[in-house]
Amino acid sequence: MRFILVDEILELSPGASIKAVKYISPDEDYFQDHFPGFPVVPGVLLTEMMGQAAGQCLLAESASRGRPMLAQIKSASFREWVGPGKTVVLFGDIKTSRPQFATAVCRAEVDGKPVCSAELLYTFIPAENFSPKLEDEALKRYLAGSTSGNAVDSVGSKENA
Repeated sequence: MRFILVDEILELSPGASIKAVKYISPDEDYFQDHFPGFPVVPGVLLTEMMGQAAGQCLLAESASRGRPMLAQIKSASFREWVGPGKTVVLFGDIKTSRPQFATAVCRAEVDGKPVCSAELLYTFIPAENFSPKLEDEALKRYLAGSTSGNAVDSVGSKENA
């Protein structure tokens, strides 16, 4: 299983908000065991999807402070089951963004209905701790398609062109 849990960014205001999607393939390995006869996406993966989306929003704001990493799930709530073949729409609103930490309020929807929400805390890990080839593909594609004249560097962050 891959842990790239954001397929596409639909809207982005760097450091403020993001709307993204994750397409849930019916072939995901976890559906075999979670749960047999009633396949659902594990709540921890839904939380990770929201966390990755808000992390991309923070990364687009500034790569100089490092890569945002989820440090704490302050709260999480699950309302509906998410099954195979669904499209999860992810929303992240950045509430606090400081040099050492950030907070976000996130939610996920399927078919226009809320399925979960979370309040998340991020810390920033220096970029040199990661492979120099690391790129955030969804963020890179979104920024490359934007008309704001921005380019993407090797960690998928925004630079002025």
